[in-house]
Amino acid sequence: MSETPGPDGQPLFRHSIKVRYGECDMQGVVFNPNYWVYVDDVVDQWLIATLGREWNQRFDCVVKKATMEWHAAAHHGDTVEFALSVSRWGSTSFDVRLSATVAGQPVITAEVVYISVEPGTHSPCRVSPSIRAELSRPVA
Repeated sequence: MSETPGPDGQPLFRHSIKVRYGECDMQGVVFNPNYWVYVDDVVDQWLIATLGREWNQRFDCVVKKATMEWHAAAHHGDTVEFALSVSRWGSTSFDVRLSATVAGQPVITAEVVYISVEPGTHSPCRVSPSIRAELSRPVA
């Protein structure tokens, strides 16, 4: 799967999340399901940054498949830095790759396959060329 970074070779979007106390488990590290919450938040922030706050009125998508690999733990107070890129475009689907680090050290890598659907439905539809173009541009 070839990654589609921005024209300068950098990820399309970057976002950071500071780990809160309540997101950690008894071992003092981020409880693993919370990484999925972070991934969902980063993707939402990317869609807002590229398509606008009301993005789901113009475009919508649902998760088909999601995988994650853990590399190290994040702790309360850490800032998790996410880098997002689109690693594959299909006609009705696309894959988003997210890598996360804390102080430059890898924490997780996630891949999410999204299916484009008609807004307000669960009916698959093609990703329009204009939406694809907008989602392929790096966010400053």
